[in-house]
Amino acid sequence: MSPAESALNPFPGGWRPNPASSVPLFEQLRLNIIERADDGTLAPGTRLPAVRSLAAELGVAPHTVARAYKELEAAGVVLTRGRNGTVVCARDAAWSSLSGSAAGFAAAAKAQGASFAEAVQLLAAAYDRE
Repeated sequence: MSPAESALNPFPGGWRPNPASSVPLFEQLRLNIIERADDGTLAPGTRLPAVRSLAAELGVAPHTVARAYKELEAAGVVLTRGRNGTVVCARDAAWSSLSGSAAGFAAAAKAQGASFAEAVQLLAAAYDRE
């Protein structure tokens, strides 16, 4: 989706979490926002919907959205400004490079039939090897 299309179809657009997935709903939302921030459809400064509003639109509990936003903020993807809402932060080149590597790893893990939990275990093991 181009930025112009994104303006006509604001976040989350047609995206909905998959309740049948083994990936928790908050994680699906978190990953979707990261993907959109990385590909530019959620430009820096874009204000995300309020927790309750997005929860109602997605048909999930407010805690699900709040947890995703909290984890995104801890990772530096968004910034929450209290009553002024949650906005997407600017990304740097290092983050973009890591994001590309992560996408490649995720695609390889899926292609080989690894579950999300198995892929996370492999990544954690590789991270701890140093």
